[in-house]
Amino acid sequence: MDDVTLIGVDLAKRVFHLHGAAADGSVVFRKLLLGSKVAELWA
Repeated sequence: MDDVTLIGVDLAKRVFHLHGAAADGSVVFRKLLLGSKVAELWA
């Protein structure tokens, strides 16, 4: 798996989108999280 060099977070009220990209711009991961799960992710 490629190393993630960039992480983008779309902050909304109830749904958050996470996007990780490699140095060459290729997508490494995309995740959709509900607001309640974001606190668990960062803990």
